[in-house]
Amino acid sequence: MGSETERLSHAVFDVASAVAGLPETCATMVADHRFTEDAAASARVFRVYRPTPPHTHATCDEYLYALSGRCRMAFGDEPPVEVGPGTLVVFKRGVVHSVPEILEEPMVFLSVDTPRREPRDIRFVAEGTGTPETFMRQRD
Repeated sequence: MGSETERLSHAVFDVASAVAGLPETCATMVADHRFTEDAAASARVFRVYRPTPPHTHATCDEYLYALSGRCRMAFGDEPPVEVGPGTLVVFKRGVVHSVPEILEEPMVFLSVDTPRREPRDIRFVAEGTGTPETFMRQRD
């Protein structure tokens, strides 16, 4: 899909259908459905299945809009904040963030990453808490 959407000057996506297509359970912490793969930005929905340890992304800023569920998110050493439907969360590349607790499922976000976030762009703060393979479901 990536190269197809890169050639389009515009597109319309069925977000609800994409969310419904996310798996009910997943072996990884997160599973996503990507709408766009442009170099300047990527758009996707993702579901968080279990708490995520503190981590960063080296190459992109993230704009997360909570579609469903409730969780606590933490940024750096700040106390966690509750995030739920209608909440917009913005953070820059390199900011340590985590989801220490999922309060209500399914926890689903609409995400715009600028520039495009490579699926393997994740750096866990504490060694042994995760890898790109355990963080996000790898697409076939």
